[in-house]
Amino acid sequence: MGEPLPPLSLYIHTPWCVRKCPYCDFNSHEPHSQTLPEARYLQALLQDLDADLALAAGRTLETVFIGGGTPSLLSPDFYRQLLNEIGARLPLANDIEITLEANPGTTEQTRFVGYREAGINRLSLGVQSFHAAQLEALGRIHSGDEAVHAVEQARAAGFQNINVDLMHGLPQQSADQAMADIDQALALAPEHLSWYQLTLEPNTAFYAHPPVLPQEETLWDIQDLGHQRLEQAGFARYEISAYARPLRQSRHNINYWQFGDYLGIGAGAHGKLSHIDREGRWHIERRWKTRQPDAYLRRLNDPRGFVAGKQAIAECELPLEFAMNALRLTRGVPLSIWSAHTGLADEVLLARLHDAEKKGLLMEMPKRLQASPQGLLFLNELLALISDE
Repeated sequence: MGEPLPPLSLYIHTPWCVRKCPYCDFNSHEPHSQTLPEARYLQALLQDLDADLALAAGRTLETVFIGGGTPSLLSPDFYRQLLNEIGARLPLANDIEITLEANPGTTEQTRFVGYREAGINRLSLGVQSFHAAQLEALGRIHSGDEAVHAVEQARAAGFQNINVDLMHGLPQQSADQAMADIDQALALAPEHLSWYQLTLEPNTAFYAHPPVLPQEETLWDIQDLGHQRLEQAGFARYEISAYARPLRQSRHNINYWQFGDYLGIGAGAHGKLSHIDREGRWHIERRWKTRQPDAYLRRLNDPRGFVAGKQAIAECELPLEFAMNALRLTRGVPLSIWSAHTGLADEVLLARLHDAEKKGLLMEMPKRLQASPQGLLFLNELLALISDE
């Protein structure tokens, strides 16, 4: 087999949502009808995967993540067929992690049971808040009670690895309201919490018509109080916006942040793949698929395939690309991962890090690449230093 390549994951994108949220800049679209084209989308995903199989020859899938959009709009039978076909094409790790994103307003008990039987073993529920006023401001279609019920239903269906997505810094949100959201989430005993601040992204309704957000002082209070509350409850912060109980970190996302490889299939999906040529040279490429759902489906049986674009990552760009991922992890990564996942000598990366280390934005090297507490607070400044030749 030669030199080992990074771990391999698979990302599957589901592009439909019941309603586009005003803060969302993901590739999500309201469907033209209540009946989604499941059969055609399944066929398209498998053709998409088949076209990429040569990039993953001989490699084992460690994780699968089904994101969106709202993947829980599609039926359990859709995922049963899809995962069976994936397993027929690629070897799966014995302990493979398979995550499905679900929204509380689109689920019911029988669906959760069906997803579990299809082979999905990790669920990520997009709760965002339990407060009616905040949910309405965010354009969510579920209530706080429905969010609680969804977690309870997922647990009853046999899911033992559940993530709850929560946002903070919401329109007119107080620190007390943000802490009440955390407390309600903790009462549901999830294994993982994604807790991140609302940001106004370009090409969203909120960017065009900004809501009234909390003052900067309130945002800092929320961040500090929330961090303390989660740690006291036994959750460790392992990434800028991710907290987990012991051994319950998202393996799929850790693979991203450690600069692992991943195939991406589905409308608008992105992938990153490495290969080593016969001379031992590394090549790392990003590729992305046709974005609009209708256009993606029209590529069925099209000799052009589903790839909308691809770009090789130049050697001079690799230090920043690597650091943008690795430095999101609160403990960083062993420096050995750099050479193991890029094929380049440590000196290529270390040459970019001296100024950041002198400014106290990095912990002492050279065994680990890890942001200091100050570096985590000023990550953009840290990355700017690394980007300079």
